[in-house]
Amino acid sequence: MKQPAQAQRGKPAAKTKRKSREELNQEARDRKRDKKHSGHKAGSRANPEAQAAQKGQGKKSQDPRVGSKKPIALVADGKTQPEKKPAVKAKPKAEKVRLSPQEELAKLENDERLDTLLDRLENGETLSGEDQAWLDQTLDRIDELMETLGIALDDEAEDEQAEEDMMRLLKGN
Repeated sequence: MKQPAQAQRGKPAAKTKRKSREELNQEARDRKRDKKHSGHKAGSRANPEAQAAQKGQGKKSQDPRVGSKKPIALVADGKTQPEKKPAVKAKPKAEKVRLSPQEELAKLENDERLDTLLDRLENGETLSGEDQAWLDQTLDRIDELMETLGIALDDEAEDEQAEEDMMRLLKGN
């Protein structure tokens, strides 16, 4: 590798006039004064609204975000879906009070709807599907409750008596 060529040693470079300390200080003060007055007011970062009011007096404060404010469809069809209303909080249902089988049976036997539907059936009227389903469900529940309580229906007692009568007749002949 070659070494760089050295400058000539004979003559010193042209002398520049050196500034005195006072001149240097004065230039520094001037630069500082110029620099001090450039830029924003104190607190402008924390108060952007004050700047906007000064610049565009009478203008509405604009949205500081850059870009289009036009809504964009997120669905492929280009149709936007209607806004969903916030779901109304369902009222907490009162917990059903658990009745004893005796109380439940008494309540079902005294039910007015059950009585009216049974009267309509006895009169030969036909019931709607909803009424018939409710009647069947209620009667089934009454049967279950009577079984759990050990109550025998009168119909069964009559059937047993009829069977005993038939046996007597057959034995007697």
